[in-house]
Amino acid sequence: MLKSKTFVKKTRSGGVMKVVREHYLRDDIWCGSEACSECKQESTVLQRDACIESNLCSYPHYLLPDTNVVLHQIDLLEDPVIRNVIILQTVLQEVRHRSAPVYKRLKDIIHEKEKHFYTFTNEHHRETFIEREPGESANDRNDRAIRVAAKWYSQHLKTSESDPDGLKVVLLTNDRGNKEKAEEKGLLVYKFEEYIKSLIANPELVDRLALSSDDKNEITSSKVLFPEHLPLSRIQAGIKSGSFLQGTFRASRDNYLEATVFVQGEGEDSTEVLIQGLQNLNRAVYQDVVAVQLLPRNEWVAPSSVVLQDEGKAKDDNAEEEEEEKALKISAAEAARKPTGKVVGIIKRNWRPFCGMLNVSQIKESTRHLFTPADRRVPRIRIETRQAATLAGQRIMVAIDGWPKDSRYPNGHFVRSLGNAGEKDTEQEVLLLEHDVPHQAFSQAVLSFLPKMPWAITPEDMVRREDLRNLTVCSVDPPGCTDIDDALHCRELENGNLEVGVHIADVSHFIRPGNALDKEAANRGTTVYLCGKRIDMVPELLSSNLCSLRSNVERLAFSCIWEMNHEAEILKTRFTKSVINSKASLTYAEAQMRIDDTNKNDDITKSLRGLNKLAKILKRQRIEKGALTLSSLEVRFHMDSETHDPIDLQTKELMETNSMVEEFMLLANISVAQKIYDEFSECAMLRKHPAPPPSNYDILLKAAKSKDVEIHTDSAKALADSLDVAKVDSFPYFNTLLRILATRCMMQAVYFCSGMDNDFHHYGLASPIYTHFTSPIRRYADIIVHRLLAVAIGADSTYPDLMDKHKQSALCNNLNYRHKMAQYAQRSSVAFHTQLFFKSRGILNEEGFVLFVRKNAIIVLIPKFGLEGTVFFDSKDKAGPNLVFDEEGPTLAVEQHTFRIFDKVKVTISLDDSNIQHQKIRMSLIEPVIPGVSVPAPDVEPQAKKPKLDR
Repeated sequence: MLKSKTFVKKTRSGGVMKVVREHYLRDDIWCGSEACSECKQESTVLQRDACIESNLCSYPHYLLPDTNVVLHQIDLLEDPVIRNVIILQTVLQEVRHRSAPVYKRLKDIIHEKEKHFYTFTNEHHRETFIEREPGESANDRNDRAIRVAAKWYSQHLKTSESDPDGLKVVLLTNDRGNKEKAEEKGLLVYKFEEYIKSLIANPELVDRLALSSDDKNEITSSKVLFPEHLPLSRIQAGIKSGSFLQGTFRASRDNYLEATVFVQGEGEDSTEVLIQGLQNLNRAVYQDVVAVQLLPRNEWVAPSSVVLQDEGKAKDDNAEEEEEEKALKISAAEAARKPTGKVVGIIKRNWRPFCGMLNVSQIKESTRHLFTPADRRVPRIRIETRQAATLAGQRIMVAIDGWPKDSRYPNGHFVRSLGNAGEKDTEQEVLLLEHDVPHQAFSQAVLSFLPKMPWAITPEDMVRREDLRNLTVCSVDPPGCTDIDDALHCRELENGNLEVGVHIADVSHFIRPGNALDKEAANRGTTVYLCGKRIDMVPELLSSNLCSLRSNVERLAFSCIWEMNHEAEILKTRFTKSVINSKASLTYAEAQMRIDDTNKNDDITKSLRGLNKLAKILKRQRIEKGALTLSSLEVRFHMDSETHDPIDLQTKELMETNSMVEEFMLLANISVAQKIYDEFSECAMLRKHPAPPPSNYDILLKAAKSKDVEIHTDSAKALADSLDVAKVDSFPYFNTLLRILATRCMMQAVYFCSGMDNDFHHYGLASPIYTHFTSPIRRYADIIVHRLLAVAIGADSTYPDLMDKHKQSALCNNLNYRHKMAQYAQRSSVAFHTQLFFKSRGILNEEGFVLFVRKNAIIVLIPKFGLEGTVFFDSKDKAGPNLVFDEEGPTLAVEQHTFRIFDKVKVTISLDDSNIQHQKIRMSLIEPVIPGVSVPAPDVEPQAKKPKLDR
């Protein structure tokens, strides 16, 4: 019953180590079937009456898929119809090694009780374990192990069942050799496709089949369109010798014939290789890891600055080739050439199921259609479906199966429908899926770690914490905020100084390291705020109740308390775990009214006035050090209380109290950053904002120069000072526009582990060190910082992962990714609600400013709505306007008029919903009047607002 295997392996130091592996075999492993009387099982998973309507298998049967079926057909295995499936240990292990995402999905299915998926440990069963034979490959050994287990199951169930024609085991494989060998052994075996096609009661499942290699050959043409991909061995040798570069493929949103490959170098030394043309793109898909070969210097080209408008129709290949030639000719003529290359091989595919819509084939009765993804960076995908009439007009998900060299498009299969396009719930689901935002309900495993209700602060908690319930603490937040992270207090001390406290929700008290709740929060990384919806990082019991610092309830907090003089100089800083009782939950407007109302003189108002006075000094000091005050237009929607559609749209107004709260949050973050770095120099989680490379400022400098304004970008202070004095007479909005443009020049701020980096500086805040401590309800980084600070002050114990700089660094990478995707999801949500707003409003005329000048278009900002849109000047016929683009300006001459950055224009704004998948705000020029280009201003009737119900 014990097998052992002995082998020797070389150690890192060059020595030899003998390894003995012991493999235990048993004969008491259950088969998991209800129909079995032999196994003495305590519980069963596989049902006795395992019936499914099939014209191949008219008897009750269990399915036993091999590894390739699981890897390629996981979408179908997830379907509720497919039940009573035996997953062998051999298969599970192979899947784990070959695809982590599929392994996770398979484990989730196994945990679903109603699916009746049973894991059989065949590698430890005496009768199903097999040794690898001399000369046998690992793959062939595993195939044989699967056949042996299938044979054992068939015989085992036959002997334990009274009915000899009863329950059977069906082996599913797409491997021809494996199928033939199984048939020789007398096993019941089918190809996965033939079994699915036999399920007469569920014909819709056929659409979800991933294409087999036979099907792929059938779909493709005989003409070879793309070069062969090099094998991995050639790619690895080429990368080692320096003839190939490895990088991440980033397709262009504006031009499907262009992409860049980002090649990560040492430190700051990263490069981008430009790829142009279908042949050179060579079947790479957005986010794939590819190998590229640089072209000779004389073949290098410049990125195309033409905006190619997507007409949304499925064009034929010839039309696309003509467009390709046009785009490439334009590029080749430009001076700013970049390193250019071609994709020679794929190192790692990063395919996922894509959301989009079906372009139904014009050929009657055809089952072959093109799918257009919502993400313009992903190519169209060819799929087989018999439900085209039903799926037209719906948002659907499609997965790519492969991309042969003789196919213009990749081949894929239908996964599922998401609902009708344009509907709010459907579009929100698409938005979350496309931005990879985890939004499923919290699992029972996660919820099991929540505190049991009713919850109360215990005497043990009080012993370990400072009692600050007597302090006049209050919170100031946006209206409707329920996840209140922070509260403040300010009071005068007997010595004449001021005591200021920032009190942050003690989320780390409830979320303990390594449990399911902690892992889920770490994976989600951040709360995502959409218009009218919030995707919580932690369950609502914590986010809106037990951790939220609501007024007039006792809450656990982590407090940062300073003693300051009246000039806002910090004399002492201390950190403590505490218990607080907030005296008021105010909005920014309510807090502002209290400060401004001279009749009010209560403790809360005095505290707010003290905080506001200090905040103004802190802000002035920060700006003197070179902190940037940049600008970006944020919009707020007013929703209809019944339909939840936007009925009004306005840019957010910032008050003094916004700045007041911000200043103390910044101060707390800086104080905590310094403390955790002093204590843990190798594993502190910090946040940095790199200085932008000088080239980032080109557009800002050109824009300023066009108005004879000088901007200095040598340092953050030089930029801040020159922005402060940048003014143009009779153009009051100029400074705001300049700051909006300066914001676009900035780099992304990122989390990093102090032991893995030596550049800590935060450029925007002009601070030598910074972190996030103040929002642990909605940011996981803050939870880690709380844990580090708690260990530093002796309020909590440490754990290994907290002190492991490599694990901290990997965590930082995930948090940076989640924050970036949350930001994009938020923008998409605003864009969708803006479209809804304009859909109900019809056409509006508004004034705006030119923000960017392109070769065939101007990008216009409408300050009233915080909205950007593109006015195109190219025309489909040859009689279009005469365009002259000067990159130096940049300027665009259209007929007799020249457009420059920041020019004032008047446009009509309307919703273009001709392409339901890519609806967009369309802008047309009214002023300046250019013959043949400008449109006459339409009469816009102000719409009467619906009377609100008296509630």
